[in-house]
Amino acid sequence: MTIPASFIQELIARADVVEIVGRYVPLKKAGANFMGLCPFHGEKSPSFSVSPTKQFYHCFGCGVHGNAIGFLMEHAGMGFVEAVHDLAGQYGLQVPEDDASPAERARAASQRQKQATLTDVLEKAGDAYRKSLRQAPGAIEYLKGRGVSGEVAKQFGIGYAPAGWRALASVFPDYDDPLLAESGLVIVNTEDGQLEASEAKRYDRFRDRVMFPIRNVKGECIGFGGRVLGDEKPKYLNSPETPVFSKGRELYGLYEARAAFRDRGYALVTEGYMDVVALAQLGFPNAVATLGTACTTEHVQKLFRFTESVVFSFDGDAAGRRAARKALDGALPYATDVRSIKFLFLPAEHDPDSFIREHGAEVFARFVAEATPLSRFMLEAAREGCDLTTAEGRAHMTSNVRPLWSAMPDGALKRQLLSEIATLVQLDAAALSDLWASTPGPRKVAAPPSPRYSESSGDGGDYPDMPPPMEFEAPRYETDSKPRKFVKGKRWGGKFEEPIEPLRGRGKPPSRPDVAVRLLLSNMAQWDALSHELHLMLCDLPGAHGALFTWLDSQLHEHGVQPWAALREGMRGLDFEALAERLMNVADAVPVPEGEEEQHLADAAKELSSVLDFMLDDRLKAQQSEAIAAVGKDPKALERYKALEARRLELRNRLSPRGSETA
Repeated sequence: MTIPASFIQELIARADVVEIVGRYVPLKKAGANFMGLCPFHGEKSPSFSVSPTKQFYHCFGCGVHGNAIGFLMEHAGMGFVEAVHDLAGQYGLQVPEDDASPAERARAASQRQKQATLTDVLEKAGDAYRKSLRQAPGAIEYLKGRGVSGEVAKQFGIGYAPAGWRALASVFPDYDDPLLAESGLVIVNTEDGQLEASEAKRYDRFRDRVMFPIRNVKGECIGFGGRVLGDEKPKYLNSPETPVFSKGRELYGLYEARAAFRDRGYALVTEGYMDVVALAQLGFPNAVATLGTACTTEHVQKLFRFTESVVFSFDGDAAGRRAARKALDGALPYATDVRSIKFLFLPAEHDPDSFIREHGAEVFARFVAEATPLSRFMLEAAREGCDLTTAEGRAHMTSNVRPLWSAMPDGALKRQLLSEIATLVQLDAAALSDLWASTPGPRKVAAPPSPRYSESSGDGGDYPDMPPPMEFEAPRYETDSKPRKFVKGKRWGGKFEEPIEPLRGRGKPPSRPDVAVRLLLSNMAQWDALSHELHLMLCDLPGAHGALFTWLDSQLHEHGVQPWAALREGMRGLDFEALAERLMNVADAVPVPEGEEEQHLADAAKELSSVLDFMLDDRLKAQQSEAIAAVGKDPKALERYKALEARRLELRNRLSPRGSETA
């Protein structure tokens, strides 16, 4: 789905940013503007200004700024398309969709209607569960035993699912309604296809459980978590994946905790619903929980939309350490110099609830303040099982820590850690940097997660420095393989390179990844037309380029094709924002003559195809080098080399005529 840029401009012009912001932030008139306490950082004196004439907000304390759409995205955690639809709905506007057939528009409208309908169904069930709790002494006794007050139970909308198999039939007269199954409330058992849909056995998914509604950042119910009252298994049961609920993206308690993030200064990530509810009861309303799954990069990214400090709390046992290790992988790509990420390990016999009840809130707060910083936990994880008194142990740690360090965004923290790692493994920082730049290494942790090549593809890790074939090199782009001294932690092809300067006059030409960024951001529809192999290649690029392409892929899946104006809003504050803006500023400086739009798109598609073929050839050559190095050790290495050579020959035949066209 594409939203025309002209409509976005009209929407921003029509929306009253004072009214929109005022729904969330108390504002007072101060001259020509309105002032209030910034909702994005804790402060006691108002520094958050909203201008009715400029239709713009700006905080003089933390520097955050934007328009009405940007505010909904940042404060309510909406995606760009969702924010546009939400804002348009408030002003009675219909969001048009460019480049979409009537069938596509109908499908999009149907999907939005279905999501709204599913949310309505879940809200109705939640109301019924809350009413059932009043007549469920066993559930009430359980909550009282956990120290949950009626006020906190009401705040989180806690309810009770009766023990009957079809209790929801009294709530939904049409118990056979497909929406009940699609929302995850009802299970339809066809006995492995032996029964027709009309004869299928239907029964409630949640029975005799304390019910915790899971809400999105707008406060809409999108699913449930149910906790048994006894010792039955499973102890916790979540709603299944639905069009409105994905446990890999949602956090329990996020809607309730958003304001507390600002007041307390950090988000506390725990492992269960009761941890969140109990912590809110005990004075820590800034807690959220993952939904029975490991913490993902999407969880971390969502948290950093509301706070700059995150503390992960885990049990001190082996399972807790494993969960923390997975959270580390999800957090590393977001460990910038201005963010704080810590890991709190409680004694094995305690969860946060029991710890606070035994030792008090002040002791727990001190534990949080003294939690293990990400940098220290990363080094502890990397050196686990490595004897640093031996050369072999230090080499093993070097191998373990490399993908973790590489996953971090460039900055002072990352560079300091390079020196610390070098000291631990008894190398100097320059030698360690040279070692990692000149040798293929283990896979990096990406942000957010992207598909990876399997072993059968012949991919062996970061591809080394390989020059493009001279017989068909097109000189219009910067070669990505010339060795350079270390200047700034930008990596490409296994070697550090100097940052690309803004393109002015006869300045340095862009690199191939730069060109790919410019072309794909100018016409996002081209991304969908690329092969799976090219998607993987672009997402695997090091540094800001790979992170940008991975984000672009996720945007297409979540929101469909978007214009550059929409993408620009969506990437505000992300690490690759500066790269994208610099390249697109160059593209915007060269307007397309009227009447030549179709030819321009065709030329851009041809240019993108050529650039990607050159990049793919580099990658195949790197894999060939790895295959040759493995001959003698791997019996299939030579066969893999020949297959790669055949692919490269096919590429050369395609590229040769382009060399003369693009030179």
